[in-house]
Amino acid sequence: MKILLTGSTGQVGNALLQPLTELGQIIAPTRRELDLSQLDSIREAIARHQPDLIINPAAYTSVDQAESDIDLAHRINALAPQVIAQEAKNRNIGLIHFSTDYVFDGNKADHQGNWTPYLETDSAKPLNEYGKSKLAGDLAIQASGCQHLIFRTSWVYSSLGKNFLSSMLRLANDKDELRIVNDQWGAPTSAGWLANVTCAIIQQLQNANDKATWWTQHGGLYHMTAAGKTNWQEFATEIMRQSAPLNLLTKSAPVIHGIPSADYPTPACRPHNSSLDNSKFSREFKLPIPIWQDLLQTVLLEKAHVS
Repeated sequence: MKILLTGSTGQVGNALLQPLTELGQIIAPTRRELDLSQLDSIREAIARHQPDLIINPAAYTSVDQAESDIDLAHRINALAPQVIAQEAKNRNIGLIHFSTDYVFDGNKADHQGNWTPYLETDSAKPLNEYGKSKLAGDLAIQASGCQHLIFRTSWVYSSLGKNFLSSMLRLANDKDELRIVNDQWGAPTSAGWLANVTCAIIQQLQNANDKATWWTQHGGLYHMTAAGKTNWQEFATEIMRQSAPLNLLTKSAPVIHGIPSADYPTPACRPHNSSLDNSKFSREFKLPIPIWQDLLQTVLLEKAHVS
């Protein structure tokens, strides 16, 4: 199988590189070779490489900057997936695309006012331009008629690059106290786990006797996050708790104070409830979904080993 991977320098794309090599020939163009903001570049790359499968974890992910950089965010997150999906349909290529919890407004709750997880069938009502652009990409892929899997995930982090985990470890070594938002809820999900389960699903596809039937039976939209939920303050607290015995902190962990979102204004509004229901994913692919604390431990152990 020849696999075209976009965004190989991003968190999920980078995590996919190594495990994908066990599944086939990997083509991972640089941004110069495949620029998602240039739609002709996409068409040319697909025509040149003629892959059997396209994996698209690449995205414009600067949530706050997207509020002022609307055109570029829309071009990369909406128009690029649309073109990829059109090419996939025309050439009979499967497509795996990654999306986000930020397509929802974060207001889903039960009669008692408790946040409840979003299903794939719930109406998407993004609060910010990033979410709007990602939703447009999802809808374009679905409308194209190509063989596809769309995986919506949340709060992605890894041992590399800029993310909440790396920010907390940096601040922990500089600050004695931190003020972290405690009224936004979701499931921190590691890029490494996303990569591993994606590869496991591709293996299922490869093992299928009739791949067209496999896509018909299993293709579609799925929520794919770690199990459980937390808020950013609790996530930060758990990072400190697990990091200390691994010698990832150079001093005592800072005191972490919880604050409401209103006390930490940002250009983009964030949903209060980012919880996604994973039951469809679990039922369909029969893969274990670890709790978010266990995924964090795996990433921190990796980081400690690298350090």
